[in-house]
Amino acid sequence: MKELEELGFTWGDMDHYWIDQVVSIDQQIWDEIKFASQQLWTIFDKAARFTFGKRDLYALLSIPEVLWDGLDLLLPNGAEELSRYARFDYSITTQGEIKLFELNADTPTGYVESSVVTPWICEQYDLNSPNVSMKEQIRLAWEKEKPDYATCIAYGEHLEDSGTIDMLVKHSGLEAKCIDTLELSVDEGVVRDKELNRINSMFALYPKEWMAVDDGGEALAYSIESKNIEVFNSLHAIILQSKGLQAVIWGLHELESEIFTKEEHECIEKYMLPTYNKPIFDGNYVSKSMFGREGGSVRLYDHQGTLETQDEEGYDTSVLFDRVYQKRIDLPKLEMHNGAFHLLTGVFIINGEPCGLLGRAGGLITGNSSHFIAMGVR
Repeated sequence: MKELEELGFTWGDMDHYWIDQVVSIDQQIWDEIKFASQQLWTIFDKAARFTFGKRDLYALLSIPEVLWDGLDLLLPNGAEELSRYARFDYSITTQGEIKLFELNADTPTGYVESSVVTPWICEQYDLNSPNVSMKEQIRLAWEKEKPDYATCIAYGEHLEDSGTIDMLVKHSGLEAKCIDTLELSVDEGVVRDKELNRINSMFALYPKEWMAVDDGGEALAYSIESKNIEVFNSLHAIILQSKGLQAVIWGLHELESEIFTKEEHECIEKYMLPTYNKPIFDGNYVSKSMFGREGGSVRLYDHQGTLETQDEEGYDTSVLFDRVYQKRIDLPKLEMHNGAFHLLTGVFIINGEPCGLLGRAGGLITGNSSHFIAMGVR
């Protein structure tokens, strides 16, 4: 544990945060995961661009109105670069079936666990780790964005988020200054730090949808839309972030839309789950907030359509944002040395490249109390 702390993983003993084991997958499975992720990344990008300028779709995706002007006024990044730092979350069965749960295209955590801890653990077990390329992809992504500052809530106090932005800055090779988001101020559209220095560009581990809720959020949104500050990930990443985009993709797929190629339609059918913005299922489905995080708001329904279980720990953001309804598929169950857990497999997409595995072991719903577990390739 001391070696990992020296590498920058300082919260591993917090509330039994991690399981000191490793999950191995075959090279063939990793190749398919990587292929699926690359294809899905293109599909999500096309669907997001389909929504540009369509305010009825912004509403359907539950994107806060305070961000609509910015989405329409700002030029988006190039193809497949709406987000340069994202993570797909999958269920991968022991038989190798791959199904996408969701995409976190705005503020994924788990970077230190994936980029630093996982390669170290895989080396101990003589496993290959695709995660070794994450550091270089971060360098390339930040080279394009060049943020002057990196920020999270409670910087210096929240170990995981603080450690995440510290490591991102370290791997970027830039001299970005790390600060607490709550220390920011906005005056006439200009964002400043607590010493009143002007901030022109910023990486923020801060969910964009909260600009509709937090004090000062509207002022920050205005600063972004008026180009007084550039944020990374870009504002358009919130379209990818909305789980409602999966309903848009599935709807376009059912309509056999020419927005997707034949191969992309096959990819949607094989790797995605039927998802709708209305509860059309009779049973065996999941409902969750379009902007839920860490399992908050997730409800699982059985074959009869009866509520089976729901997240009790995370904040239920469905009081603020609409829900989506998705066909249910349960995570695979694995026996660990300290009990049985369901495994969620994350795949980071950094600078447009699938480049890192993140394992999380928990219950039927992967919530805030789930455990990090390293994943490698044999």
